[in-house]
Amino acid sequence: MSDRFAPTGRPHQRPTASPDRRARRRAAKRARIVAEAWSLARRDGLAGISLRDLADRVDLQQPSLYAYFESKLDLYGSMFEDGQRQLLERCLAREPLADARDELVAIVEDLVRFSSEDVVRHQLLFQRTIPGFEPSDAAMEPARRFLELMTDRLRAAGVEGQSEVDLFSAIVAGLAHQQVANDPGGDRWVVLARRVVETLFTDADRPPPNRPDIERPTTQGAPQ
Repeated sequence: MSDRFAPTGRPHQRPTASPDRRARRRAAKRARIVAEAWSLARRDGLAGISLRDLADRVDLQQPSLYAYFESKLDLYGSMFEDGQRQLLERCLAREPLADARDELVAIVEDLVRFSSEDVVRHQLLFQRTIPGFEPSDAAMEPARRFLELMTDRLRAAGVEGQSEVDLFSAIVAGLAHQQVANDPGGDRWVVLARRVVETLFTDADRPPPNRPDIERPTTQGAPQ
């Protein structure tokens, strides 16, 4: 017969997981849930994600999902954060090119390809497809870091004005939307990257127009 007691006389106890181990397990489970949610979204559309199907895929009962996410919108927030982190890591994985303008061309090409590779991810990150969804501050953190990175790259190329940064953002978004809508997985709009970057710099390098001062009317001495 096996000894049920330790040498100290205390019953054997199953060792409990340390807080760090529990946190790692929880984070791994959340990551698996998010990955499976992406898979369902690609199959059924973002709005068509079934929590029942999602729970089955990760070996949980549906109510147990709420131990990891407060709501379905919270799940979308985690997916948004995951997608933005993928974009940031994509941009950080490559060493910047020596020529700052060539680097901007490469960035535009990367961003348009990133959108085209996964239409559902593009929809969640860059389009308002889920009614009532608004990413939290935490979910927006990778997006803020990405914006800082792009602003630094633009500044290195000599583009510093807010209007020029906004124009660059609009150009990239326009190319990405066109690529996703009309040639997903292709390169029809990817190959336009250099032309649009050159257009941006042509506009940025153009001196402001000389506008004559317009004399403002005053009441003093004006005809009655």
